[in-house]
Amino acid sequence: MQGEAMIYLDNAATTLRKPEGVKTAMIRALEEAGNPGRGAYAASLNASRILFRASEAAAELLGTEDPERIAFTQNVTESLNAAVSALPQMVRRKEPFRIITTRTEHNSVLRPLYRLEKEEKASLTFWEPEPDGRLDPARLPQLLTAETAAMVITHASNVTGRITDLTAAAAFARENGILLVVDGAQALGAVPVNVERDGIDIYCFTGHKGLYGPQGTGGIYVRAGLAVRPLLMGGSGIHSFDRDMPRKMPAVLEAGTRNTPGIAGLEAGIRFVLETGPERILKHERTLAGCFVRRIREIPNLKLYGYRDMEGTGIVSLNLGEEDAAVVADRLWEEAGICVRAGAHCAPLMHEFFGTKEQGIVRFSFSAFNTEEEAEQAADALKNIAETM
Repeated sequence: MQGEAMIYLDNAATTLRKPEGVKTAMIRALEEAGNPGRGAYAASLNASRILFRASEAAAELLGTEDPERIAFTQNVTESLNAAVSALPQMVRRKEPFRIITTRTEHNSVLRPLYRLEKEEKASLTFWEPEPDGRLDPARLPQLLTAETAAMVITHASNVTGRITDLTAAAAFARENGILLVVDGAQALGAVPVNVERDGIDIYCFTGHKGLYGPQGTGGIYVRAGLAVRPLLMGGSGIHSFDRDMPRKMPAVLEAGTRNTPGIAGLEAGIRFVLETGPERILKHERTLAGCFVRRIREIPNLKLYGYRDMEGTGIVSLNLGEEDAAVVADRLWEEAGICVRAGAHCAPLMHEFFGTKEQGIVRFSFSAFNTEEEAEQAADALKNIAETM
């Protein structure tokens, strides 16, 4: 790497810069927390308190009054796998049923759905995006059939940053008796959510992106009255002589020892989001993305994918003509110390949609800790690369 200090713009993958409280909370948990729910001594009780405080923080951010509706997982992939795998039991259909999903989905949604399809438990209907990558809720009634029983959708695309109108999607699901599962990986922390107001059945999230927590943390919200069949079976600290997992949330989805230090860090990250305000974070991300785009608009043969000023999250995805996205990303790092993501972003259907399956896409993603100066430097570096291609 040559040039100035590293500029990290791969926050849609993992936010690298965290609130100071995240590190402090994790170190304290490593020093003071034992195994939660496994003893009545101080270290075990400390661990239990950490998990409960974290569930309270997550519940506040998600808009539910019941922290017990939150179970912690290792990431959103585990949460989504649990939710999708349990769909046949939750919708109570003996015959194969239909699931609405979208072409904007990450493989953490698509692959579990494909498995249900392969096992002949369900068939898929795709909610097609508009040419700019936006999902228009007006299309939903056209997708409804008598067999439709569930909908699994992203809250925000990890390729374009376009935000799904979750209120409209949830209203459609409620009106038609459809179970709604949401992938909140790219939204929670910046996009306001209220699961109880909108009547969302399941909301899955991860800790290491917009919640500014560590890797290896995530969670799932399950509405009251809905039971998710556990993906994992094991120790729970209670009902040890039962052959099945406890049915009550969150124990039913928390087999084994939780990542207590990680969840302590996750709580600190969520508290940062709550104190700062998701709306303020989103505005900041959009401002930086807008600053970046305005500075690169005149690059010849620039291709932007799905970007609309002040409409999405802090993601800007682009290509320079027909140049391989990986080459552009490598040059940004080697020549300017700028970290971005190139490739397919684990979202194959979006790349088929945009015609970038072979070329890939270069993705810049901003966070609450990036600055306007960094956005400008990234834009100038991209312009310099474009001039020498």
